[in-house]
Order: sequence, then C-alpha cells, then structure tokens
Amino acid sequence: MGGFFGVVSKNDCVNDLFFGTDYHSHLGTKRGGMAVMGKTGITRIIHDISNTQFRSKFDDDLPKFRGCKGIGVISDYEDQPLIIGSHLGLYSIVTVGVIKNLDALARMAFEKRNTHFSEMSGGELNPTELVATLINQEANFVDGIYRVQESIEGSCSILLLTEKGIFAARDRLGRTPIVIGKKEDSYAAAFETCAFPNLNYEAVKFLGPGEIVHLTEEGYRTVQKPGIKMQICAFLWVYYGYPPSSYEGINVESVRYRCGAALARKDSTRIDIVAGIPDSGVAHAIGYANESKTPYQRPFVKYTPTWPRSFMPQDQSIRDLVARMKLIPVREMIEGKKILFSDDSIVRGTQLKDTVQRLFDYGAKEVHMRPACPPLVYGCKFLNFSRSRSALDLAGRTAIKEMEGSDEAHLEEYASGRGERYCAMVEKIRARLGLTTLQYQQLDDLIEAIGLPKDKICTYCWDGKE
Repeated sequence: MGGFFGVVSKNDCVNDLFFGTDYHSHLGTKRGGMAVMGKTGITRIIHDISNTQFRSKFDDDLPKFRGCKGIGVISDYEDQPLIIGSHLGLYSIVTVGVIKNLDALARMAFEKRNTHFSEMSGGELNPTELVATLINQEANFVDGIYRVQESIEGSCSILLLTEKGIFAARDRLGRTPIVIGKKEDSYAAAFETCAFPNLNYEAVKFLGPGEIVHLTEEGYRTVQKPGIKMQICAFLWVYYGYPPSSYEGINVESVRYRCGAALARKDSTRIDIVAGIPDSGVAHAIGYANESKTPYQRPFVKYTPTWPRSFMPQDQSIRDLVARMKLIPVREMIEGKKILFSDDSIVRGTQLKDTVQRLFDYGAKEVHMRPACPPLVYGCKFLNFSRSRSALDLAGRTAIKEMEGSDEAHLEEYASGRGERYCAMVEKIRARLGLTTLQYQQLDDLIEAIGLPKDKICTYCWDGKE
C-alpha cells in the first residue's frame, strides 16, 4: 500500500522526518525516500528497502539533509519523492494509492501538452510523475490537486512540498487516511497516527475525503473543503494498520479485539487454546480468547530481527519462504492440543496451508481457523491491497471456479455470508487448507467492530458493493 510523513518546523525537521517516515515501514514494499527543502533547494535521496530496513539505509544520509520542511515515503514500487520544476515553482511530491486509468490519463496528457513520461523498470509509468503532470496543467497547486482527484479512477493521497509549506491532500473518497499532528514548534501530516507519540506530536485533525490542507510552521488551514461521501478501506483496521494507530478517531487494536470477540460469540467449538498468526492476527485472537474465556498461547513465535511481513515480496515463492521461516513452532504448545487460530484474513491461502500442515506435523490434535473478516471474493480496485494480479488469486474465487467452472458465477450468493453456495465455498476452502473447521467473520459484525456506518466504509472486496 505505502505510507508517508511530512513535517514543517521552525527548526531543523530532519530528525522528525526520518523517524516519522520510518514509522510507516510496515506499509511498504520496495522503496523509501526523503526530500527536504533547504536554503539552496531540495535535497532528495531514494533507497531500495526491499531487503533492508529504512533506518539502516538512511542513517548515513542524515547529515546531507538540512531544512525546516520535508516529506518522506515508503512506496509500493515506484521511486519517490519526485522533484518537479514547473511554472508553479520547484516542488517535491509523494503519493499513496493506485491509479487504474493511468495509461488513459497519460495519453490525454501527451495529446494536450506533448508530454513525455519516463518509464520504470518493466516499462510501467511512474504514477507519481503522472500526478505531477496533471497538477502542472493548472494555475495553482490547489486547482491542480483537485484536478487529479477528479480525474483518476482508484485513489490517490498526496503530500506536496513547496517553498511555502506542505500541501496534504486526502484521496477523493477518503479510502486512505491523513492526519495532522502538532507540537510546540512543528506541524506534521501522516498516514499513521502511530508516528506521533514518540515524536511528541498530538493528533489534532483527521482530513476529510478530498480535503486539502496547507501546513506551515505557524499552523495549518483547509484550502479545499472535504466532500460528504467517504469510503475508507475497512482492511486498514483488519490488517494493514499498525495497532497503536487510529483512523477517524478509531483505534486499530481496539477494533481487532472487538473482531475477535464477535467471532467467539458465534462459536461453540471446544478447544484447548487460542492463538494468533503473528503479527496482525494476534489482537483478533486476544479478543476471541478474552470473550470465550479460553487460554491464549503462542504455538508459533515470530522471529522479528530479520524477517519482514510476508505480503511484501512480489514473488510468491519468496513470500511463502518468508512466511515459513519467520514463524518458529513451539512443540510443547502444539502437541496433543485442539488449537483455534485467528488471523486477519485468508487471501490466497498458500502460506496458511503450509502452516496448518506444520501444526499437524508437530502433533496438533485439531486446528481450527477463524479469520477476522469475511471471505475475499472481489479483487480490490481502489488500493494496492495485495500482490494478487487477479481476483482468481483469491482463495474464495479459486473455490468458486472449482465448483462452478467459472470464477464469476453467482458471486453475490457466494459473498452473502449465508446460504448453500456460501457454505459450500467455505467448505471447499477448509478442505484445501486441511483445517478441522473454518468459520469466517460476518460482515455485519466487522462493521459493528469498526464502529462507522457501512456507507462510510469500503467493503468492496467482500460484498462487491461500491
């Protein structure tokens, strides 16, 4: 998915920028970058972080940065930040999101201005460069950002660094968050509120959908009012978000406890222990254990010093290797036990199948799975939600194709959470994974756990409703 952090200060901002950006490392995959506006212009450095932590890559670079304004990004795949020279002046830009009509917008820009776009490896266009090109076609930054939000299909949140401050712009339907933080001499804009406490910032404003805010060392002001309709991604609370963070004022860890509790209330399975798949399944499992009065234990322990989150590598075989090697089994907690696991979700199921088999190999009597969200039936159209290249990569769609001969048959029934087809799909997934039982979260319970009205939450990947 990616994440970003920007800061404007009365003093040097580099320390806050460095650590604030690093607190978004759980969101990113391949690139990390920082840009600082100084007296002589913009200093920018980008590093490959696919195999190395952001901090270790940038530690030696910090003396090269000097300035009171800066932006940083953890990016899915493209090089960021970009430095742009235009009639609007010199600026730097980072984006988070996905542009589904990238090629069409690029063609329109080329026809209008004879614009040339550089290519990334693999021949793809850099979406952040396209965003900058659209901004440059307007008379000022605010109009340019508004043009971007109205033109793209998908989502795009933006931090834009100028000589006069930072523009923070949340995507048009608020699918991803931006929050403003304040301390005595600085203002910051971040994706994750977890970046604030240890840097002594207080979260003071969550941007509304499509809202644009201008930050200076003296404060912030809204330069484009928020829209009414919001579709924030529910998966932020289920999986992507870091536990201390809050979106729309709702804490991630608390939502996960409520998700686990909801699963427990609808379950009568007799088990010995409850466990979570580290890390994102842990809070869901704690919620289940607390509600069911069942002991919480750790039959798998994650080796944290060197192994990243397993969704990060693009190659499936490497993802599977990461998932296997980072989890170390504890035989004493497994042998002879009826174990119930909670995880954030089942996406492909390839890693989970191996984990289940390892549990049985270590002597587990039963292995039950309780995902904290419903089956994923539709591929996300709005964010870089996973590395799946098509909906058929999803465990649910694979099961549907096996039963129907087509992965697009009767999707509404399979996504309904009830009925014969839904139950048959769940049973097919259970059998393929080798689980004793499999019971998914109901969508209504997930929405209740989050605490926002359904019409303000994007649930497309579960029910196909936009």
